[in-house]
Amino acid sequence: MTDAGDFENLTPSRIIEAVEAAVGEYLTGLTSPLPSYINRVYELQAESGTRLIAKFYRPGRWEREAILEEHAFTADCAAEEIPVIAPMRLSGGGTLAEVDGISFAVFPKKGGRQFEIISDNDWIRIGQLAGRLHLAGSRRNAGTRVRLHPRLSTARDVEYLVNGGFVAQSSLASFRDVTSRILGGITPMFDDMEFLRIHGDLHRGNLIFRPDEGIMVIDFDDMMTAPPVQDIWMLLPDHAHLCHREINLVLDGYEQFREFDYRSLKLIEPLRIMRIIYFLAWCARQSGDNQFRRNFPDWGTENFWRKEIDDLSHQLEIINENP
Repeated sequence: MTDAGDFENLTPSRIIEAVEAAVGEYLTGLTSPLPSYINRVYELQAESGTRLIAKFYRPGRWEREAILEEHAFTADCAAEEIPVIAPMRLSGGGTLAEVDGISFAVFPKKGGRQFEIISDNDWIRIGQLAGRLHLAGSRRNAGTRVRLHPRLSTARDVEYLVNGGFVAQSSLASFRDVTSRILGGITPMFDDMEFLRIHGDLHRGNLIFRPDEGIMVIDFDDMMTAPPVQDIWMLLPDHAHLCHREINLVLDGYEQFREFDYRSLKLIEPLRIMRIIYFLAWCARQSGDNQFRRNFPDWGTENFWRKEIDDLSHQLEIINENP
């Protein structure tokens, strides 16, 4: 991960110049920053009045091919009339441009409100959406994206945290011990499971409702190759053994479009613990960023690591007690 200084030259005038060249249209002076820990995202306005969203990808996070695989997935979803926000075709003919070594894409602005899950039918609708999403995801492979497997992605996250010196020395032995037990316990569960292109970060904040389009999926930045159940568990209100009803409703909707491997339900709690480790590594990669340090002032302290190790140990107990 490169330092946030990579964005220091991304001034409002530079942003406007780059996007004007990319879309072939003059813009007004509006450059309104939008929340994003990883990338830099701005709302812009064309002189015609059209609002645009420009997303500048953090250098060093994704290779160009990986970003284009994200764009290809959203295009495949749009082609199957799944409500997504696909990047615009730019004047150069592609969906990705570059300014000062920073790749960026431009999207049409589409407003909406966060989708609220109130009724049984809402759970079924989410399942239908996930089934359609994964049907599109199964059309082709994504060779450069993260493959969500304990032996691969999670082991790398643990290695990064340990070798990078991010774990407090007083907690290092405990962290090594609990992560070793986690990897040893959950890795065999992923044998013989289906892997395909999925959203990867399908929580409720990434579902918005538009009256004319229904439920729309946003933010494919963490798109990955993973077991399809990854796009289901993050929507649940609690641990899997406490959400049988919600799971059944989601899968009722899912299987209207695509068959689901019920064996993979055993991966929900392992995927949850992998998510905890992933988030720790994600934070470590941002820890040199001034904005991150302001938002997470206690990250990396001895007390922080003691609590995280306790949380990992508790989650491992849940996995072992609810096979």
